Amino acid sequence: QLQLVESGGGLVQPGGSLRLSCAASGSTLDGYTIGWFRQAPGKEREGVSCMSGRESATHYPDSVKGRFTISRDNAKNTVYLQMINLKPEDTAVYYCAAAPGDLLTLYAPLYNHWGQGTQVTVSS
Repeated sequence: QLQLVESGGGLVQPGGSLRLSCAASGSTLDGYTIGWFRQAPGKEREGVSCMSGRESATHYPDSVKGRFTISRDNAKNTVYLQMINLKPEDTAVYYCAAAPGDLLTLYAPLYNHWGQGTQVTVSS
């Protein structure tokens, strides 16, 4: 059973950077599409990045394009989300999730493995 654990969240000033990690255990991430999602209080969950399983294509919504970068290290069975030029509106709990197959989607119901989340707070 694939398990995902996020880390790397914290408090950062506007304009700052953070790198989130998503470590997988129980199964290799090969063949899984990985997505990063976030949810702020009172708001719906939003997909911010995904990487397809085999082709390693990536997709970002306009809200984070150019500021967020997803990457994966298959040797470490870990996925990363590098975030730069952070804004207060990026404040949320960030989750990584995995969907079997070679998808390129931020449609959350297709993801059947989720981590517990890590808090990111952007504030001065």
